[in-house]
Amino acid sequence: MSKKEIQALRRPFVKELFRNNKFNLVMTVLAAFLAAVSELVISWTIKGISDLISGDTTIRFGALLFIAGIGFALMLIAWALDRTFLSRFRARAMQQYRKYAFDRLMEKGIQAFSGENSARYLSALSNDANTIEQDYIRMLQNTIQVGITFVGALGLMLWYSPLLTLIAIGFSLLPILVSVVLGNKAAVAEKDVSDKKERYTGILKDVLSGFAVIKSFKAEKSISALHDESNNSVADAANSREKVKLHVSYASGLAGGVLQFGVFFVAAALALSGKAGITAGTAIVFVQLLNYVLAPIQVFPTYYAGKQSALSLIDKLALALHQNIPDEGEQIATQLTEGISVQNLGFSYEEGKPVLRDVDMELRAGGCYALVGGSGSGKSTILNLLMASSKNYQGEILYDGKELKTVSTGSLYDLVSIIQQSVFVFNSTIRGNITMFSEFPEEEIDRAVRLSGLKKLIDEKGADYLCGENGSGLSGGERQRISIARALLRKTPVLFVDEATASLDAETSFEVLDAILKLDGYTRVIVTHDLDENILRRCTGLFALKNGEVSEQGTFDDLMAQKGYFYSLFTVSQR
Repeated sequence: MSKKEIQALRRPFVKELFRNNKFNLVMTVLAAFLAAVSELVISWTIKGISDLISGDTTIRFGALLFIAGIGFALMLIAWALDRTFLSRFRARAMQQYRKYAFDRLMEKGIQAFSGENSARYLSALSNDANTIEQDYIRMLQNTIQVGITFVGALGLMLWYSPLLTLIAIGFSLLPILVSVVLGNKAAVAEKDVSDKKERYTGILKDVLSGFAVIKSFKAEKSISALHDESNNSVADAANSREKVKLHVSYASGLAGGVLQFGVFFVAAALALSGKAGITAGTAIVFVQLLNYVLAPIQVFPTYYAGKQSALSLIDKLALALHQNIPDEGEQIATQLTEGISVQNLGFSYEEGKPVLRDVDMELRAGGCYALVGGSGSGKSTILNLLMASSKNYQGEILYDGKELKTVSTGSLYDLVSIIQQSVFVFNSTIRGNITMFSEFPEEEIDRAVRLSGLKKLIDEKGADYLCGENGSGLSGGERQRISIARALLRKTPVLFVDEATASLDAETSFEVLDAILKLDGYTRVIVTHDLDENILRRCTGLFALKNGEVSEQGTFDDLMAQKGYFYSLFTVSQR
């Protein structure tokens, strides 16, 4: 992707830092302006006092005190404005940035994270966001103040001595060169730290998710070694970043010291020579004003490096969020009248390794169909494709004659829902998990609870019972029933069930599938490993898949009579 394209992706993220935040920014700028003016007023009084001590009788001591008082009063006003508006500006900037990034994350397709690393987003919205706040937003106000002071100081210097000011500008070229060279190095170092932290976050996530597996296989030492390796790489990257920051700081300080000493030396020489109209007060105030000229030379490299680092992190997030965004298509009806037709469907995750070959299926509206077959036969892949997980398939998938590739995914999700083997339950109430934190009429919630078989659980524990992290306070069957209730509450007429009972015992598995089969008026497609005759006989049709192809199709009795592949699967499952 070109630099211009990346900048275009970055732009809306940066805008969110300042959207509806301009008043707070203006007030912090006003505070910076008043603080800068107060510092310049105090510098001017220092010159006056110096010249007064040197014997200049045109200056009145009382007037100097009055003007100095004005300077300190402006400083107090600046402090009051900063105290009120600066923290508000920073907080709103990051709140809006995170919200915009999260909203963009929610735009991704349903299968986005099958090929993406979710740790990238965990890191971007935590570690990287903190870096953006510290190195960019927090530095912005200080940089504005320094910039205003710089302009004012330069104006006073030109007024006092244009010659000495030109000499100071000449000495300033060295610090400016330092900031440009080292600023880009700092951005590279910051991105390296972000990448290493992203990997470390991913390892932590995997360890916590697979903790039971680690313990059961006694793999603690191996996992600790992986953790230590990633942890060490983060430390090494952070160490390199701090070295670069120190180089920026010390190089800027050294260059600033050369500037200050050089200008002061020249000012003293000119004052001693009595030429160029430079008094002792002018020489002293030039040193004072040079501090304000030096400040941006010291602050700007740090700010520039921080800003470049922040922008590189924003670019990284913007590029990631730009991927796997579903293309918009045409709207389809929220009712299925004819059915779903799959014709000559072929699909591959990797080129040259087909997962599905010439699959033909007719799923009539209102029917209940089961996809059965061995592991890796393509059952779940078919359901994923029916949910628009990918458009890189061959053949056709038609919903009431509409090709799925042309259909808006948002419109599709108004028509279909899916119940999967892995049910995610939020650490919230049973009611919140059923409604997914949206508002529904009580009678609709009661209907979903009754049809999904959750009434007994709610009667025992109450709708406000906290489910625990990922439903740790519920059984597998209870979690699956919550998943069914969610789908029923949405009232989508098409329901896909993908190995929803794989981790359940036989009795609970039957209860869950029985609840799904009793849902009259729904078009149901069930992927199941459980070849229960009482369940399969109640299906409108069965599709037996083998090596990515439909080997046989028909009713339970039809396939048993053929005594082919399905017959063998069923017979083996009964032993």
